[in-house]
Amino acid sequence: MTEVLQLPHGRLTHYGRAQGEGKPALVICPGGGYEFCSIREGAPVARAFARDGIESFVLEYDCAPAPLGVMPVRTAAAAVAWVRENAARFGVDPDRIAIGGFSAGGHLAGTLAAVWNRPDWFEPGADRQAHRPNAAVLCYPVASAGEYAHRGSFEQLAGPDRARQQAFSLEFLIDGDTPPTFLWHTLDDDEVPVENTLLLEQALRRAGVPHEVHLFPHGIHGLSLADFETYEPTRGRLPDRHVNRWQGLCAEWLKSL
Repeated sequence: MTEVLQLPHGRLTHYGRAQGEGKPALVICPGGGYEFCSIREGAPVARAFARDGIESFVLEYDCAPAPLGVMPVRTAAAAVAWVRENAARFGVDPDRIAIGGFSAGGHLAGTLAAVWNRPDWFEPGADRQAHRPNAAVLCYPVASAGEYAHRGSFEQLAGPDRARQQAFSLEFLIDGDTPPTFLWHTLDDDEVPVENTLLLEQALRRAGVPHEVHLFPHGIHGLSLADFETYEPTRGRLPDRHVNRWQGLCAEWLKSL
């Protein structure tokens, strides 16, 4: 049975209860270029993680009106804070709450992970400890506003001005307060180039942030779970047992933290 929470500029859906107590939780942000939230990167992913013992929630964040500015990251912060406030009800350890996402949703998750402690990104008086993620899961993420940018995502966030877009470039926002991070990407991705993940890995390493990275040789953008539930043959998104392993590896990683 699902439970839906209405948030300012979004909604959070809980997909079933994972077994166990004191378990980790994952708030999932689907991708869509900050223009929509992909169904394929929401509920199926939540159900997969719930089967692996991780309480899972899907955040559908508003993608209008553009430019969005800090509205999405404030919505993500409210989602994490709500899960932490209700952790006991879901059998979740309040110190094991991760934020994750795909493509532009990966950018959103990475933004909260990087700026959770910076008051200028949030409303005055925001409880930053309440919305602090304990880990981040970034799946073929939009990250850099530079040479390898998915330009449409940054235009949705900041408009056409390249200088304003740079304020959302994740490789410059990561610091020592960024939580442990799991990343994966495919080398064939020609929509959001793998350099986005490589730049994040370099930034995480410089900042001394624990992280795990998986680079798969083949697979186009937007594979989600790369299984038969999330495949999209008309766009070349086919099941791939090798790439699909990212989800099990990520679940192990989350439970080990």
